[in-house]
Amino acid sequence: MENPELAKRVDDWLLEATFKDMQKAMDSGEITARDLVLMYMDRISRFDKGENGMNSVLEINPDAVQIAEALDLERRQKGKRGPLHGIPILLKDNIDTADKLHTSAGSLALKDHVASKDSFVAKKLREAGAVILGKANMTEWANFMTEHMPNGYSSRGGQVKNPYGPGTFDVGGSSSGSGASVAANLTAGAIGTETSGSILSPASSNSVVGIKPTVGLVSRSGIIPISHSQDTAGPIARTVEDAARILAAISGTDPDDPVTLTNPSQTIQNTAFLNPAGLKGVTIGVARDPYFSHLDDEEKELMERAISIMKQEGATIMDPVEIPAAHEKWNLNTLIYEFKPALNAYLHHVESRIPVHSLKELIAFHEEHSEEMLRFGQTLLIKSEKTSGTLTEAEYVQTREKDIYLSQTRGIDAAMEQYHLDVILFPNNLGAGIAAKAGYPSITVPGGYTSAGKPLGVTFTAGAFEEEKLIEIGYAFEQATRFRKPPELS
Repeated sequence: MENPELAKRVDDWLLEATFKDMQKAMDSGEITARDLVLMYMDRISRFDKGENGMNSVLEINPDAVQIAEALDLERRQKGKRGPLHGIPILLKDNIDTADKLHTSAGSLALKDHVASKDSFVAKKLREAGAVILGKANMTEWANFMTEHMPNGYSSRGGQVKNPYGPGTFDVGGSSSGSGASVAANLTAGAIGTETSGSILSPASSNSVVGIKPTVGLVSRSGIIPISHSQDTAGPIARTVEDAARILAAISGTDPDDPVTLTNPSQTIQNTAFLNPAGLKGVTIGVARDPYFSHLDDEEKELMERAISIMKQEGATIMDPVEIPAAHEKWNLNTLIYEFKPALNAYLHHVESRIPVHSLKELIAFHEEHSEEMLRFGQTLLIKSEKTSGTLTEAEYVQTREKDIYLSQTRGIDAAMEQYHLDVILFPNNLGAGIAAKAGYPSITVPGGYTSAGKPLGVTFTAGAFEEEKLIEIGYAFEQATRFRKPPELS
């Protein structure tokens, strides 16, 4: 960078800087929001692109610098709006922004699509004073295109890489670019979306914090959908506090998404729950079977170390606990049936110049451009198109009711009640599926690294709308361990 002050900070102070660090520096006049945007843009240009780059960022907001300048002026004249004022945030490429950015779900079919209206999430971020820095790459169609799509691959953006081991470690999906960009210090924070594991997977794979909220805490309006039963947006950040600040900003009721009316408290008030002693007196259930069987010996040792630390910090550990439905053979029927009407409703409103306006047209577009679009097939899209799109099929109705019963009543709720638990502990994102079907929240926090440098995530799951409890426990574990370390980029 030409500016000597920014050149000094961009690969030193900026690395791992928290929202508090940034606000303190902006309040004192040491740096500005414009400086933050310029420094992150510099790092994106050097570390995200090219042969060795992460490939996590699809595009930069052309107005980001000017938006930051306007927020700097507002800070000087009126003061800051709150903890996100001037903070650069990347959004996953399936989240609408009514600006010069595209929203494509990683697909070349929507590469020219520009939303006419902000998503609720984008609107709330702007109201909080955040700078929408750009769009993050993702697994195409949020990994609901085919059974064989690699995590992080999209026809529009190519392959996202894990900064801790490009080409070696799985980057996680489908919010792959959101996780990798935060891990590599290319943005202060990011928004991901999850249907089943798509926040928890990239967060745990990239040694960052991810919060998958209760379905209903954050509105899905303006987000390219998969399933109205399971979809949610949530934050990815380097610290629990930063993730909690983002979650507080984007939560709230929205008449365009009726599920937000199921939230009894309507908002998140997280400050009181940032308690370093938050593990004291908490009862944590360790769900070993079958989840720990997917770990290698080193990963199991890291989980045992994490459990030991929780005990030392005053937690009561119930080990093991059994989730009655843990061995259920789940299927994708709910998603297959819900995807068609949801996607058709979204595509119906895209501009006439865009080549696809229904799932049927999307499948045909892929076939017409098979060399570019069908590298891994489109089996899930075809299965979904074969449904009626009316949600009247007996298979759908039976599966949806079964999912609710087995994931809630005979799943997480049953384990919580039997063992008198506050939360259930899982490794990485291995418990994401049952929490996703239940619509329940989870938080993943860095839990260390194997000898090869592969990150491990420690994940806590709670009951509906218990995000504040998760934040408290996750924050206490983070403060007791401070396992996260930035990747070495070249």
